[in-house]
Amino acid sequence: MISVTPARSTDLAPAATILAEAFAQDPVMAAVVPGTRRRHERLTDLFHGLLASGPYATGTVDLARDADGTILGVAAWEGPHAERGALARQASELPRFARALGWLGMPRALSLLSRLARHRPRAPHWYLAEIGVSAAARGRGVGRALLSAQLDTLDTTRQTAYLESSTPDNRRLYRRLGFEELSPIEGVPGARPVAMLRLPAAR
Repeated sequence: MISVTPARSTDLAPAATILAEAFAQDPVMAAVVPGTRRRHERLTDLFHGLLASGPYATGTVDLARDADGTILGVAAWEGPHAERGALARQASELPRFARALGWLGMPRALSLLSRLARHRPRAPHWYLAEIGVSAAARGRGVGRALLSAQLDTLDTTRQTAYLESSTPDNRRLYRRLGFEELSPIEGVPGARPVAMLRLPAAR
């Protein structure tokens, strides 16, 4: 049985490890964190910094666990108005970002984040910043369980959800969960993600 619960601060390190594994072959991450030297450690540092400065501080980091408590997957959502105070929170994670990206890589990452941010809705919304499932747990419905947990809450509170998706398979899942495609996002290295929006379902 899969349970979905919010992460505590002590869960961020294992959650970042799951995301580093899930995004190891992602073309966008390959452009942001290039090379092979210490790549898993660098990706883990990057995701730990992103989780701590964004979703954990402003929204929710949801963990899917099996019956013995093993973390199977992670869904990280930024809450509405997460941009407020973002620079200060990101500055507090600067050592992790520097280890992950190097000083020369940080402008490249900031440029990508800025490009993605320009496509986000102006109206308040919850943003799916990251979602990933461990290799051992794929095919068990972990991703759907993670998404459904937060989307049910957003339906109850009548709030909108937004994400970007780079693969047709993922977009099919998101459409089944009520997301609609908006437009492709150009200029992202290694991918052509599509912006997707979900209005709260009727009750």
